[in-house]
Amino acid sequence: MPPTLSKDQIIVALSLLNDKLAERSVNGEICIFGGAAMVLAFNARLNTRDVDAVFVPKSDVAKIVVEVAIEIGLEETWLNDGVKGFLSAKGEHTADDMPQYSNLRVTRPTAEYLLALKLMAARSGAFDMAKDREDAIVLCRRLGIQSTEVAFATIERFFPASLIQPRTQFFVEEVIAQLNESIS
Repeated sequence: MPPTLSKDQIIVALSLLNDKLAERSVNGEICIFGGAAMVLAFNARLNTRDVDAVFVPKSDVAKIVVEVAIEIGLEETWLNDGVKGFLSAKGEHTADDMPQYSNLRVTRPTAEYLLALKLMAARSGAFDMAKDREDAIVLCRRLGIQSTEVAFATIERFFPASLIQPRTQFFVEEVIAQLNESIS
Protein backbone atom coordinates (compact mmCIF):
# COMPACT_ATOMS: atom_id res chain seq x y z
CA MET A 1 0.00 0.00 0.00
CA PRO A 2 1.37 3.46 -0.88
CA PRO A 3 2.40 5.81 1.91
CA THR A 4 -0.27 8.16 3.24
CA LEU A 5 -0.36 11.75 4.42
CA SER A 6 -2.04 12.88 7.64
CA LYS A 7 -3.64 16.27 8.15
CA ASP A 8 -0.58 17.42 10.11
CA GLN A 9 1.80 16.26 7.36
CA ILE A 10 -0.22 18.07 4.70
CA ILE A 11 -0.23 21.27 6.74
CA VAL A 12 3.54 21.04 7.32
CA ALA A 13 4.10 20.50 3.59
CA LEU A 14 1.80 23.40 2.62
CA SER A 15 3.51 25.66 5.18
CA LEU A 16 6.91 24.83 3.72
CA LEU A 17 5.53 25.36 0.20
CA ASN A 18 4.35 28.80 1.34
CA ASP A 19 7.73 29.63 2.90
CA LYS A 20 9.55 28.73 -0.30
CA LEU A 21 7.10 30.78 -2.37
CA ALA A 22 7.70 33.73 -0.03
CA GLU A 23 11.49 33.34 -0.38
CA ARG A 24 11.01 33.76 -4.15
CA SER A 25 8.47 36.61 -3.74
CA VAL A 26 5.85 34.51 -5.53
CA ASN A 27 2.18 34.29 -4.66
CA GLY A 28 0.57 30.93 -5.35
CA GLU A 29 -2.93 29.52 -5.38
CA ILE A 30 -3.91 25.92 -4.89
CA CYS A 31 -7.30 24.25 -5.00
CA ILE A 32 -7.25 20.92 -3.17
CA PHE A 33 -9.58 18.08 -4.21
CA GLY A 34 -10.33 14.49 -3.26
CA GLY A 35 -9.16 12.80 -0.12
CA ALA A 36 -6.98 15.72 0.92
CA ALA A 37 -10.04 18.02 0.95
CA MET A 38 -11.85 15.40 3.03
CA VAL A 39 -8.91 15.32 5.47
CA LEU A 40 -8.37 19.08 5.72
CA ALA A 41 -11.85 20.58 5.53
CA PHE A 42 -14.20 17.85 6.67
CA ASN A 43 -12.05 15.86 9.14
CA ALA A 44 -13.65 12.82 7.48
CA ARG A 45 -10.44 10.80 7.22
CA LEU A 46 -7.20 10.43 9.08
CA ASN A 47 -5.11 10.40 5.93
CA THR A 48 -4.93 10.39 2.15
CA ARG A 49 -2.59 8.90 -0.42
CA ASP A 50 -1.67 12.28 -1.97
CA VAL A 51 -2.88 15.81 -2.50
CA ASP A 52 -4.86 16.18 -5.72
CA ALA A 53 -4.87 19.83 -6.70
CA VAL A 54 -4.73 22.45 -9.38
CA PHE A 55 -2.29 25.25 -8.77
CA VAL A 56 -0.77 28.42 -10.14
CA PRO A 57 1.83 29.49 -11.04
CA LYS A 58 2.27 25.94 -12.28
CA SER A 59 6.01 25.85 -12.96
CA ASP A 60 7.00 27.59 -9.70
CA VAL A 61 4.74 25.45 -7.54
CA ALA A 62 5.74 22.22 -9.31
CA LYS A 63 9.45 22.90 -8.69
CA ILE A 64 8.87 23.74 -5.05
CA VAL A 65 6.70 20.63 -4.52
CA VAL A 66 9.75 18.51 -5.38
CA GLU A 67 11.95 20.57 -3.02
CA VAL A 68 9.40 20.12 -0.21
CA ALA A 69 9.24 16.37 -0.87
CA ILE A 70 13.01 16.02 -0.63
CA GLU A 71 13.27 18.23 2.43
CA ILE A 72 10.62 16.45 4.53
CA GLY A 73 10.76 12.96 3.05
CA LEU A 74 7.60 12.76 0.97
CA GLU A 75 6.98 11.17 -2.41
CA GLU A 76 7.76 13.70 -5.15
CA THR A 77 4.14 13.35 -6.28
CA TRP A 78 2.71 14.19 -2.83
CA LEU A 79 0.98 17.12 -4.57
CA ASN A 80 -0.06 16.55 -8.17
CA ASP A 81 -2.48 17.92 -10.73
CA GLY A 82 -3.78 14.61 -12.08
CA VAL A 83 -7.30 15.64 -11.06
CA LYS A 84 -7.46 18.42 -13.68
CA GLY A 85 -8.89 16.11 -16.35
CA PHE A 86 -11.94 15.31 -14.21
CA LEU A 87 -13.07 18.82 -13.28
CA SER A 88 -16.16 20.69 -14.35
CA ALA A 89 -16.17 24.18 -15.85
CA LYS A 90 -19.12 24.83 -13.51
CA GLY A 91 -17.13 23.91 -10.39
CA GLU A 92 -17.63 25.96 -7.23
CA HIS A 93 -14.81 26.62 -4.78
CA THR A 94 -14.39 28.02 -1.29
CA ALA A 95 -11.59 28.77 1.16
CA ASP A 96 -13.78 27.67 4.10
CA ASP A 97 -12.02 25.42 6.59
CA MET A 98 -8.75 25.51 4.65
CA PRO A 99 -5.42 26.75 6.00
CA GLN A 100 -4.26 30.10 4.64
CA TYR A 101 -0.75 31.44 4.31
CA SER A 102 1.07 34.64 3.41
CA ASN A 103 1.99 33.59 -0.13
CA LEU A 104 -0.33 30.63 -0.70
CA ARG A 105 -4.09 30.87 -1.04
CA VAL A 106 -5.73 27.48 -0.45
CA THR A 107 -9.23 26.61 -1.63
CA ARG A 108 -11.29 23.47 -2.10
CA PRO A 109 -14.48 22.47 -3.93
CA THR A 110 -17.74 23.21 -2.18
CA ALA A 111 -19.30 20.16 -0.52
CA GLU A 112 -21.79 19.88 -3.40
CA TYR A 113 -19.09 19.99 -6.06
CA LEU A 114 -16.85 17.56 -4.16
CA LEU A 115 -19.79 15.16 -3.84
CA ALA A 116 -20.46 15.38 -7.57
CA LEU A 117 -16.79 14.65 -8.28
CA LYS A 118 -16.73 11.69 -5.88
CA LEU A 119 -19.90 10.23 -7.40
CA MET A 120 -18.71 10.75 -10.97
CA ALA A 121 -15.41 9.01 -10.16
CA ALA A 122 -17.27 5.82 -9.13
CA ARG A 123 -14.03 3.89 -8.92
CA SER A 124 -15.68 0.51 -8.47
CA GLY A 125 -13.11 -2.14 -7.70
CA ALA A 126 -10.29 0.38 -7.57
CA PHE A 127 -8.00 1.11 -4.62
CA ASP A 128 -10.05 4.09 -3.49
CA MET A 129 -13.55 2.63 -3.92
CA ALA A 130 -14.24 2.17 -0.20
CA LYS A 131 -12.85 5.61 0.62
CA ASP A 132 -14.87 7.21 -2.18
CA ARG A 133 -18.02 5.58 -0.80
CA GLU A 134 -17.24 6.70 2.76
CA ASP A 135 -16.46 10.22 1.54
CA ALA A 136 -19.70 10.36 -0.47
CA ILE A 137 -21.69 9.24 2.56
CA VAL A 138 -20.06 11.91 4.73
CA LEU A 139 -20.84 14.57 2.13
CA CYS A 140 -24.44 13.36 1.67
CA ARG A 141 -24.96 13.55 5.44
CA ARG A 142 -23.48 17.04 5.57
CA LEU A 143 -25.74 18.16 2.72
CA GLY A 144 -28.83 16.33 3.98
CA ILE A 145 -29.07 14.19 0.83
CA GLN A 146 -31.01 10.96 1.34
CA SER A 147 -32.32 10.10 -2.13
CA THR A 148 -30.81 9.11 -5.45
CA GLU A 149 -32.85 11.84 -7.15
CA VAL A 150 -31.21 14.58 -5.09
CA ALA A 151 -27.78 12.98 -5.52
CA PHE A 152 -28.22 12.94 -9.31
CA ALA A 153 -29.50 16.53 -9.25
CA THR A 154 -26.29 17.47 -7.41
CA ILE A 155 -24.17 15.78 -10.07
CA GLU A 156 -26.14 17.50 -12.84
CA ARG A 157 -25.42 20.93 -11.34
CA PHE A 158 -21.83 20.40 -12.46
CA PHE A 159 -21.86 17.77 -15.21
CA PRO A 160 -24.24 17.11 -18.12
CA ALA A 161 -26.51 14.10 -17.53
CA SER A 162 -25.12 12.59 -20.75
CA LEU A 163 -21.74 12.10 -19.01
CA ILE A 164 -23.20 10.03 -16.17
CA GLN A 165 -22.04 6.47 -16.80
CA PRO A 166 -23.88 3.33 -15.61
CA ARG A 167 -21.14 2.72 -13.02
CA THR A 168 -21.94 6.14 -11.53
CA GLN A 169 -25.64 5.28 -11.40
CA PHE A 170 -24.88 2.03 -9.56
CA PHE A 171 -22.44 3.79 -7.25
CA VAL A 172 -25.00 6.47 -6.33
CA GLU A 173 -27.56 3.77 -5.56
CA GLU A 174 -25.02 1.94 -3.34
CA VAL A 175 -24.08 5.13 -1.51
CA ILE A 176 -27.69 6.14 -0.84
CA ALA A 177 -28.64 2.59 0.23
CA GLN A 178 -25.71 2.44 2.67
CA LEU A 179 -26.46 5.94 3.94
CA ASN A 180 -30.11 5.10 4.58
CA GLU A 181 -29.14 1.79 6.21
CA SER A 182 -26.96 3.65 8.68
CA ILE A 183 -29.78 6.08 9.47
CA SER A 184 -32.29 3.31 10.23
